[in-house]
Amino acid sequence: MRISTSAVTLACSDGAQVLSEALKTNSTLTTLDLRSTSVGDNGALGLSEALKTNSTLTTLDLSRNSIGPDGAQALSEGLKTNSTLTTWDLSNNSTGPDGAQALSEALKINSTLTTLDLSYNKIGDNGAQALSEALKTNSTLTTLDLWSNSVSYNQARVLSNAIYKNSTVQ
Repeated sequence: MRISTSAVTLACSDGAQVLSEALKTNSTLTTLDLRSTSVGDNGALGLSEALKTNSTLTTLDLSRNSIGPDGAQALSEGLKTNSTLTTWDLSNNSTGPDGAQALSEALKINSTLTTLDLSYNKIGDNGAQALSEALKTNSTLTTLDLWSNSVSYNQARVLSNAIYKNSTVQ
């Protein structure tokens, strides 16, 4: 089963909170597309709680949702215990370096996520460094998109070395 924003219109973060309650007990939905629905940090908090218990969702698109560091922190808590999500799009948000740090902590624990898109999130060198550390232990991530994140050449080399040593990331 797949739900897209073309089928469901959310009213900002309140809609995400309501949807999160349904996701906690849903046993059929595998793909949820919430791109450009103004989820924000409050909506991310609700979705995080749903990720902790949902056992069917494999693809989640939260691109273009004004999710900042606090929202990324909340979502990372959900990712730590989620065992079904394989593809996650967080592109075009504002997670910044603190959000990338939180997500890297989740990546050290999570063993199912294979694709993560963090493009256009202003993670900078500190966020890239944190993700480099996560790649040292994560063995399931195969695709990591960090396009347009203001990462310096030197930090890109550090990240490149981590990817080189991790044989699963492309």
